[in-house]
Amino acid sequence: HWTLLSVSLFNCLLSTACSVGLALAIALTVHSRGMHLLMGCNSSVLPADARAAIATNDCPFNTTRIYETLALWFSSMVLAAAEAVLSGRCCLVALIFRGVGPCARSYGKEQV
Repeated sequence: HWTLLSVSLFNCLLSTACSVGLALAIALTVHSRGMHLLMGCNSSVLPADARAAIATNDCPFNTTRIYETLALWFSSMVLAAAEAVLSGRCCLVALIFRGVGPCARSYGKEQV
């Protein structure tokens, strides 16, 4: 029971941190219209629109893939959040098995 509790708690915290980090990356990318992804470019004169960097060819990052990156980040964020919820439920089950928690002394232990 202690192993289940510790592993599920660690995984819940790690998944929560991952989904928060991905949400922050998505928010920064959308707010800056993709310019944060272009910060590593060597050119000092970047176009105002990130999609216009394709014509100048100043950036090694393919700017047409910004929306693909956002789509992958969003799906990863959703999956990390779902993993955090499931890990939290496993942590709750481990607490019920140990006799600690909101449902430990009621019918919840027999139901689990």
